[in-house]
Amino acid sequence: MQPAAVRDRASTWRVAMVIPLQGPAGLFGPSCEAISQLAAHELNQEGGILGREVRVRIVDGGAPPERVAAELGRLLRDGEVDAVTGWHISSVRHALAPVLADRVPYVYTSLYEGGERRAGIYCCGEVPRFQIRPALHWLREHLAVRRWHIVGDDYVWPRGSAVAVRRYARELDLDIVGESFVRLGSGAAGRMAERVAASGCDGVLMLLVGQDAVRFNRRFGALGLHERIVRYSPLMEENMLLASGAGATRNLFVSAGYFRSLVTADALDLVGRYTGLHGATAPPLNNMAESCYEGMHTMARLAGRAGSADLRALNAAIDGVAYHGPRGTVEFHGPQAAQHVYLAVADGHDFDVITRL
Repeated sequence: MQPAAVRDRASTWRVAMVIPLQGPAGLFGPSCEAISQLAAHELNQEGGILGREVRVRIVDGGAPPERVAAELGRLLRDGEVDAVTGWHISSVRHALAPVLADRVPYVYTSLYEGGERRAGIYCCGEVPRFQIRPALHWLREHLAVRRWHIVGDDYVWPRGSAVAVRRYARELDLDIVGESFVRLGSGAAGRMAERVAASGCDGVLMLLVGQDAVRFNRRFGALGLHERIVRYSPLMEENMLLASGAGATRNLFVSAGYFRSLVTADALDLVGRYTGLHGATAPPLNNMAESCYEGMHTMARLAGRAGSADLRALNAAIDGVAYHGPRGTVEFHGPQAAQHVYLAVADGHDFDVITRL
C-alpha cells in the first residue's frame, strides 16, 4: 500500500501562487489570493487538472527575489509543488527561472518587458508592443501628446520597457525629453514630479509599481501638473487610484488586458462569480488579480492539451493553446499569449474604458 503522502501527491495538482504580500506591490496581494481561491474552486468543479484536485499554496513574491527563489527551491526539494504561477515583478521571474528550469511548468502572469523564451516559462501577460505602443499612438492622435518623460522604478521591467519605448518613439514621431528612475520601494518616486515639471513634456509614461506610483501621483497632483500634463501607465489599478486620491488621478490613462469596469459579458460574469464566492466586501478585482486567474486556466488548458504533466509534453503543446475568459480569447504563439488590450481613463476611484487598442 502506498503511503498517504504519496497517494495525496498523485491525486492533487499543487500550485505555488507567487504573489506580493509586502513591498510596493503588496497592495495587490489580497486580491490575487482571493481570485486564486476562485480559480481553484472552479477548476475543481470541472474535475481539476488532469483529473487531480487543484490546491493553491501562497508564496510571498514581494520578498527579495533571492529569498523567493530559495523558498521555491525548498518546496521543490520537498516534492510539494507541481506548477508555479502568479503575478510578481520581472526580477523575481529571473530569480525563479533557474530554480524551476526542467522541473515544473511556470506560468508567469504579469505584464512585462517581453522577450521571455526560456523553456517551461509561459507568459500570459501584456507586452509593450501590444500594450504601450498602441496607447502612445492613440494619445498622439487624440490628445496630441508628443513629448514624453519616462519615470520608472530601476529594475528589469521599467528599463526593458523604456528601451522599447525609445524605438516606438522613432516609429511614431515622438520625442523622449527625459528619463528618471528610482530604486524600487525607496520612497523617492514623488521627487521625480519636479523633474517632469522642468522637462517641458506634455506626457509622462509611468513605469512605476504599486505604492511608488501612488507617491508619484500624489506629488504630481499636489504640484498641479495634472492640469497640463497627461499621464499614461501600463500598470495601474483600483487600489492605486484609491490610495492616490481622486484629485491626483485626473488625466491619467491606463492600458491593460482587463479592467474591473469592463462591460463585456465575460468580465461581468467574473465579477459575479467572484463576489458570489467571497461576498461584497472581497478585495477589489483588478488586472493583477485577474492575471492570476488567467494563469490557473492557462495551466489547465495546457495540461489538458498535452494530456500529461511532463514538462517536455507541455513545452511541445504550448503553441496554439487558446481559451476564452474574462479577457476574451487568449491564444499562445509560442510561449507568449496574445490578447485584447483596452485603454481607459481614471474616473475618480475607477476606470472608464475608452476603446480597445
